[in-house]
Order: sequence, then C-alpha cells, then structure tokens
Amino acid sequence: MSVDGYLRYVALGDSQTEGLGDGDDVRGLRGWADRLAERIASDCPDVRYANLAVRGRTAGQVHAEQLGPAVELRPDLATVVAGVNDLLRPRFDADEVAGHLEAMFAALTAEGTRVATLTFPDVARITPLARPVGSRVHALNARIREAAGRHGVVVAETSHHPVVTDPRMWSPDRLHASPLGHARIAAAVAEALELPGSDDTWTRPLPTALNSPSLWRSAGAELRWAGAFLGPWLARRLRGRSSGDGRQAKRPALLPVTALAEGSR
Repeated sequence: MSVDGYLRYVALGDSQTEGLGDGDDVRGLRGWADRLAERIASDCPDVRYANLAVRGRTAGQVHAEQLGPAVELRPDLATVVAGVNDLLRPRFDADEVAGHLEAMFAALTAEGTRVATLTFPDVARITPLARPVGSRVHALNARIREAAGRHGVVVAETSHHPVVTDPRMWSPDRLHASPLGHARIAAAVAEALELPGSDDTWTRPLPTALNSPSLWRSAGAELRWAGAFLGPWLARRLRGRSSGDGRQAKRPALLPVTALAEGSR
C-alpha cells in the first residue's frame, strides 16, 4: 500500500508510544508515533491519527483496553508496540506477552489493516543494573519476529544497531527515548513501511562521538539513577500502582494531524 492509502493511522501501546521523554505533561507529549503521523501527513495531508497508548500498560492491558477501540476506528495503518513493562516485572513469560501481541496482530490484519511493530534494544547496554533482563529482551524479540511473520506484520528492527544504546538516545530515566531517540524510532518505522523519502540513515552513529566516563563516574551515575528512578519505580510496583493509573489515551479519536500542534505537544 502506498502512503496515499494510509488515511487512518492508530497507535497502540504504552509510554513509548504515548511519547514520554519527548515533551512533558505540561507542554504536551510528542513521541515517535506523533512524528510518524506527521511524516505520513507530509505526503498524505488527509490522514487522520489516533493514539490510544497509555503509560504503564502491559501487553495484556494494551490487548484488553486498546484493541477493541482500535478496530472500531477501522485503521488503514496501526502500530502495536508493547512488552517493556512486562520485561521489567518479577514474573515474565515471553510466550504470554507475545501471545497478546500476536492476538492484536491477528485481529488488526484480519480487518485489512497494515500493522507495524518493532524489536527492543538490550536494556543492559543502556544501564548495567538492568543486565538480569537482557535474556528476556532477546526471548521477546525472537517471538515478536515469529508472530509478525505469521501475520504479515512489518517489523522495524531497532534491536541490534549500536546507535540505539547511545545514552543521548535516552531520557534521564533510561526507560524512555529522548526527543532524538523518538525521532530515530519514527524513522525506523518509516523505513520498515517504505514510506517515501525513508532510508537507513537512522541506523548511523550520532555525528559527535561520546567520551567514555571513568569507572568512578559511571558508578556514581548508576547510583544516582537507581535513587532517582529505579527506587521510585520499584516502590510503585510494591504498592501495586502504575504510572498510568487513572490516565486515559491522549488522542482517542481520529483527528487531522494538523491538530497535533494544538493537542499533543
């Protein structure tokens, strides 16, 4: 399908798709899905875009809460990205998570929707304290590829390019992409969808090399990160709470992409 066929784009997912790390809750969030919608709109001004993603959602919650509304919107294009919140929980079942993703792939493609997803980088290469979940990332990525292959879903392979673990691609919490990271994710999905003007430049290293910090600086940075971000995250888990409690999708209806300047940023 050419970009002219994408008149209704719906994004499903969690905080990355909502746009955390790219803007804030005061000024508004942008994020890679908004950026992708803008890219589509540059060639297809009539496209309408909805973003159903809510931070903190697991793959099962995205499946239960967002798939039905997404199907009702009859999208020509949908992106489905979820699973990171599952990876970080004490109990993780790659088959269960992938099962939720595949159910969404199947339901959307059965309606004639073009579906795209992506693979995840090894978080241990972003923060050493996350090393224990490295094997989970590899297991989930393998199952995403398999499920996508069974349903003709496009996969943006963001997992293995060195640039995706450059610290500048990530916000200070190391869980969400920075504005630069969101821009690269949008470019990766655009290339996977073969949108006009897309290419593999998103895979290239950033122009200026980053100096490696000393061992002591690295250790200090890890401790500060654990205190500022990991600790509060674990505390919410222990209390059975989520950052998305009480939140609704930022853009539940299909709206012209021109409305992004007023509503999503």
